[in-house]
Amino acid sequence: MTQTRLYFFARKPEANHIASILDPTLDDEIVSTALFEDEKQPGVWCYSLYVETQEVDGWKQRILSTLGSDGFGLTLNEEVLPDLDWVTQSLEQLAPVEAGQYFVHGSHDRALAKNKRFAIEIDAGQAFGTGHHGTTAGCLDMLERVLKKHAPQVAYDIGCGSGVLAIAMAKSCQAAILATDIDPISTRVARENAALNGVGNAIRFETANGFSNTAFTEYGPADLVMANILAGPLTGLAPHLAAHTMPSGVVILSGLLPHQEARIVANYRLQGLIYERRHIRDGWLTLLLRKH
Repeated sequence: MTQTRLYFFARKPEANHIASILDPTLDDEIVSTALFEDEKQPGVWCYSLYVETQEVDGWKQRILSTLGSDGFGLTLNEEVLPDLDWVTQSLEQLAPVEAGQYFVHGSHDRALAKNKRFAIEIDAGQAFGTGHHGTTAGCLDMLERVLKKHAPQVAYDIGCGSGVLAIAMAKSCQAAILATDIDPISTRVARENAALNGVGNAIRFETANGFSNTAFTEYGPADLVMANILAGPLTGLAPHLAAHTMPSGVVILSGLLPHQEARIVANYRLQGLIYERRHIRDGWLTLLLRKH
C-alpha cells in the first residue's frame, strides 16, 4: 500500500515536545515515527509519522486533536511516498558497516570481509536488520562491550528480523541461542542467513509473539537478552522479558529514540531490571540493563 508522511518542522525543544505527546499514544499502532535534524536547515528539526495513504485524513484529525487544533501554531505537512520496495531500493548497495569487531556487509562486498574477525553477510530483503540501521549497529556495539566481561550460557534475540544479532552472538560467544520473530517470513530469512554465515546449527529460530513459544520453556531463563524492536512493544514485553532473564543477566534494548529513554528505563526498573549504560548511534538509542 502507498504510504504518506505527515510531518512538522520545528525547533528542537518543540519537536521533542511533540514527540513526547504523540509517541505514547501510538504505542499500540502499526505506524513508524522519526525525529531528526533537517539536513538542509541546521537547527530545524522534523517529527514525521508514516501512515497508509487511505487513512491519512483520519490521522491528520487525530494528530491535531491530540496536540490541539492549532498544532502549536505549526504546519502539518504531508507527502505521498512512491510505492517502492524501500528496503531493497535503499539498502542493496550500502557500504559495509563496522560495529566494533563486527563487519556487516552485503554479498557485493564479500571480498572486503576476508580478513575481518567477525564478518556477517546480510543482503537487503524481506526482513529488517542489515546492520546499517542505527538500532542494529548500536546493538552490535553494545554486544561487543558486554562480551568483554560476560560469557552468556543462554541468549535470546527477540524480534530477530534478518537474524544479524543472533548471528553476531553465534560467531562471538558459546551460548545456546534462541532467536524469534512475530513474522514467519523473518524467521525463515533469518534461518537462511544463519546458514549462509556458517552458524545455522548454533541458533534455533522460532516464530513467536513475545514469549509465547514453548521453546522458551525448553531453554529456560537467559543471561543475555537482546530485543531490537520499538518502544511500544518493548513496554508491553517488560514483565515477560524480566521473567525470562536470570538474576544478574544482562538485557540490551534498542529500536528507541533518545526521548523515549526515561519511560523505558522506568518501566523496566519496575520489573527489577536496572539501567547500566546508554549508547547513541546515528540518532538511535541502545540501552543496557541488568537484572537484580
